[in-house]
Amino acid sequence: MGDTNIDAQVRPDAEEPRGRTSRRTRRGGATVVSVIGELFVTAGVIALLFVAWQLWIGDWIIGSQKQAEAADLTQSWAQEYAAATPAPTPSPTAEAVVPVLKDAGHGDQFGVMQIPRFGKDWKFTIAGGVTRPDILDQGEIGHYPDTAMPGDIGNTVYAAHRWTSGAPFDPIDKLVVGDAIVIETKDGWYTYRFRNLEYVQDTQVEVLLPVPQQVGVAADGRYLTLTSCAPKLNMLERIIAYALFEDFTPRADGPPASLTQGTNA
Repeated sequence: MGDTNIDAQVRPDAEEPRGRTSRRTRRGGATVVSVIGELFVTAGVIALLFVAWQLWIGDWIIGSQKQAEAADLTQSWAQEYAAATPAPTPSPTAEAVVPVLKDAGHGDQFGVMQIPRFGKDWKFTIAGGVTRPDILDQGEIGHYPDTAMPGDIGNTVYAAHRWTSGAPFDPIDKLVVGDAIVIETKDGWYTYRFRNLEYVQDTQVEVLLPVPQQVGVAADGRYLTLTSCAPKLNMLERIIAYALFEDFTPRADGPPASLTQGTNA
């Protein structure tokens, strides 16, 4: 009996440490899981912040910078003209002549696009070429080589991003029939009027033809085409905006009325 009593007293004492060890193990396991969970939450927050930067904050900062650069370019043209021509004498009765720029070299900035529908401050520089690293990814609007220059007979075609790099063409789907699309150069302003949107596959290069989508047809008018990605966050298709030439305003006449019509600002 003495042995039995000793066993009865020893077993509870022997089991208690095992119970405490087990509880400590469970608490330790829960701590590891919570740490891993917190790491996942932190990673998710960082990912969301990165997406927010790419889609909104970064685009807003870069877009504002590029629009300021475009404004500086237009101002420099105005100052250069004023210095060279102190007393312009426009002749409203003379037949308008539409000047045509020579083909732009790759990367050469030759114009500034302004679309009043997108706001009075919306303006981006246009450069020759549509390569991504040095033109589109720099927040510029690219001019497709081998398409018409502004004011020329045929189709003058442009590309830009809808997200990242300032997203110049982000609001392209907000265009309304009759909206002005104005290209300013040293000589003056070319005004085109928006007609319609179209969605095409990325292989449908007929939009670049002298008469858009018309194979083998010779151009007898002046067209403008804008191209960008659709849907907005991928490259499955292209969104295309078509416009027709309205008129040319020489620099001597000052900015055209089309720049103040339909301004969303």
